[in-house]
Amino acid sequence: MWDKPQVLNWIANFLFALAAVLMLYGALFVVVHLPIFPIRQVRVDGSLDHVTREQIKLIVSRHLQGNFFTLDLEQARSSFEKLPWARSVSVRRRWPDRLEVTVEEHRELARWGNIALVNTYGELFHAASDSDLPVFYGPGDGVHEVAEHYGKYSQVLATAGMRVSELVLTPRRAWQIRTDKGMVIELGREQMDARLEKFADVYQGTLSKLGVNVRYADLRYPNGFAVRKPETGKAGKPATNEPITAKARAA
Repeated sequence: MWDKPQVLNWIANFLFALAAVLMLYGALFVVVHLPIFPIRQVRVDGSLDHVTREQIKLIVSRHLQGNFFTLDLEQARSSFEKLPWARSVSVRRRWPDRLEVTVEEHRELARWGNIALVNTYGELFHAASDSDLPVFYGPGDGVHEVAEHYGKYSQVLATAGMRVSELVLTPRRAWQIRTDKGMVIELGREQMDARLEKFADVYQGTLSKLGVNVRYADLRYPNGFAVRKPETGKAGKPATNEPITAKARAA
């Protein structure tokens, strides 16, 4: 090999090129890591009602390490996503010295028992809220299903002047509603939407006008429903805990 000048020239050129690349890489590495490219501004966008300025400042001071080039965007995004009300976060660099963060907050829809909140996407999240929210109960895999049905049932009952305060999905996939008027409505597992619509029509057109204080409505009948109200005795006081049951044809 040593008596082949062409091969030696090729090896020498390769070594010179490799040395130049390594020197350039080293120079770039040093320049990039110099404190001459600091991030001077963090801009947070989004409709923020719960994420506070103090929380943002804390994340910036504790978790955003490095300059414009060396900052780990994935780590930065993960740090912002740890905020209780942050549903999704995107982070990007903006030359020459700015970091842009876009935060989408959870929008609370209901409480999931007493353990979490449910957002408008039917997802659980853990945060504190003092809002007057309905309460959902159901199996662990039923959060999205309950949230979806809540929207439908709320629209139907609104026509009858009622609001859903509690919605239950049993392990057998049967539905139960408690309204803001203290009424319990048993929907069962079949034809729930049609049954509730018929009941709301009858309630709005008849029962509410009669001033009937319905405490319980069983809609699990093929051609109607049964209602129950406290029986009153003298002076309008409850005389017994036995229910009065009446069947009303909703067809």
